[in-house]
Amino acid sequence: MPITEGAPRHGNPAHLLPPSWRKQITLWLEEDTPSFDYGGFVVGSEPAEARLLAKSQGIVAGVPFFDEVFKQLDCTVEWSVQEGDEVGVADKKQQCAVVRGPVRNVLLGERVALNLLARCSGIATKSCEMLALLRGAGYKNTLAGTRKTTPGFRLVEKYGMLVGGCDPHRMDLSAMTMLKDNHIWACGGSIPTAVAAAKASGGFAVKVEVECQSEEEANAAIEAGADVVMLDNFTGDGVKVASKNLKDKWGRGNQARALIEVSGGLTAENVQDYVCDDIDVISSSSIHQGTKHVDFSLKVVPREKST
Repeated sequence: MPITEGAPRHGNPAHLLPPSWRKQITLWLEEDTPSFDYGGFVVGSEPAEARLLAKSQGIVAGVPFFDEVFKQLDCTVEWSVQEGDEVGVADKKQQCAVVRGPVRNVLLGERVALNLLARCSGIATKSCEMLALLRGAGYKNTLAGTRKTTPGFRLVEKYGMLVGGCDPHRMDLSAMTMLKDNHIWACGGSIPTAVAAAKASGGFAVKVEVECQSEEEANAAIEAGADVVMLDNFTGDGVKVASKNLKDKWGRGNQARALIEVSGGLTAENVQDYVCDDIDVISSSSIHQGTKHVDFSLKVVPREKST
């Protein structure tokens, strides 16, 4: 499927990153070289130039992470493409950037930087492809990822979703109260009781979402004050009927009492069956779980050819 959407929707997503993200890069470098750098002893610290090559088609995402790896190793990166650009379309070894610095340092950062870039770009690419699929089917609202991210790698994965044009949904447990079936069962099966407790603890600033297995549960959640109801594991036809009934009862647009989200097993193969105007958010873990990486390599230029 051709990639038709990939640029960030508003501003530069790098401006969203918290101050703490650079510490994670340091930890990843320490993890990769916990003691002696034997390869570094072999190559020494002569100035070197290495070319970043895209070896498969995809959208570039993760530039800040790639840059920071080499910044911490006293290297510089000069890009010939921008974040959100599609690469590897006509040229399977398209040059994307040049890294310069002591050869030992370039090679110290190589694998960490490539892993970050490949994973983040893969998620951006898959996000963009699925969004384009939905747009082609006439869906005008939001496609979001989920919190089913890799521990320790969430920031990178959520960043990739943003570059791919998708909503990252909630970042963590503190971002929004999502009451799933286990929460409801732990409250004696009472949705109103669970929503009331969530509203009391989070106050006006924290939205409350309720996972619902039926239209009846969704009605109970909205009546109790839920801001978002998730229709979980419905069929495509079931979603269309339930969402229309809920919108008819609780309002649409600016008058809506709650947003309606659909989730549960949605992939590129079946998501078109769920497209309808009454669904505000489609969420899927398939844009970041098991996603194919974009293949990049970093090749040191032999000294006699270096510029």
